[in-house]
Amino acid sequence: MKLSFDALEILDAIDRKGSFAAAAGVLNRVPSALSYQIQKLESDLGVVLFDRTGRHAKLTLAGRTVVDEGRRLLGAARDLQLRAQRIECGWPAHARLYIDELLPLDAMWPHVDAFCSYAVHTHLSLYRGWRGETWQALRSGDADLVVGAAGEPPEPEGLVTHSIGCVRYVFAVSRCHPLARAPEPLSADVIRRYRGIDTEDSLPDIGEYGDAGAWQSIGVPTLVAKLEAMCAGIVMGVLPEHVAREAVSGGRLVVKQVDGMRDVARIYLAWRKGEKENRALKWWIERLRNQDISGWLARDLQARRPSKTA
Repeated sequence: MKLSFDALEILDAIDRKGSFAAAAGVLNRVPSALSYQIQKLESDLGVVLFDRTGRHAKLTLAGRTVVDEGRRLLGAARDLQLRAQRIECGWPAHARLYIDELLPLDAMWPHVDAFCSYAVHTHLSLYRGWRGETWQALRSGDADLVVGAAGEPPEPEGLVTHSIGCVRYVFAVSRCHPLARAPEPLSADVIRRYRGIDTEDSLPDIGEYGDAGAWQSIGVPTLVAKLEAMCAGIVMGVLPEHVAREAVSGGRLVVKQVDGMRDVARIYLAWRKGEKENRALKWWIERLRNQDISGWLARDLQARRPSKTA
């Protein structure tokens, strides 16, 4: 390659200092060495970089282009060098967190701000998921850490889990749903007569009742969509108590007791084994493993509020 980083640094110094002599002083070289390097570069490229007709050499249009683009390349090279050094020290170029929709995202922002201020050269990506998506993201390598994954961890080895609390679930229906007036506790036979939500991607194991086993089920993309479908009376099903709370207090949902339903599931931080040198992962684990998750779940979650249904 005819255009080297050394040549770009020389051009940058000449432009910043205004002369070959001043640039030579900054670079600890003699002016004649710089002149030779620039003449050789012009010959190799077949491009005139400096107009030498006046008293002082001035950059040509082509020379200005090389200097400006060269500075961008020099900056990128310095950044690449720094990132490589940080990776060698255990700081990855990219950190990926998968946050279950069970948890309010606004509770994460103070931690995100602290991380970005501390690990300035590690790019952070946040993702959202629900049901089995968080566990799947970890197994597939799409996430470095999952936060708030619910239910029992998957069987395959290679994952490390740390319980950060529990979440309580309720079985609920719209106030206009036939089950709203049914006697309690509801039995499995009664529940299976009505439409539910497709949860084959493994909602936390809360027993054989709830969403599973309905005579008909539909799939929805998010937990918020499930809440809205339930408030609209389209389906019945199970929701985290803190997600259903406002709709229940507002009269849009009715909580029903279900015979034999286990209503509590643990939630976890989880990561893959063999990541001991990942300092970004270590930072997040230490930051979140002792958090008061129950306090997070008690937040007034504006973003979860469904539109009111008559």
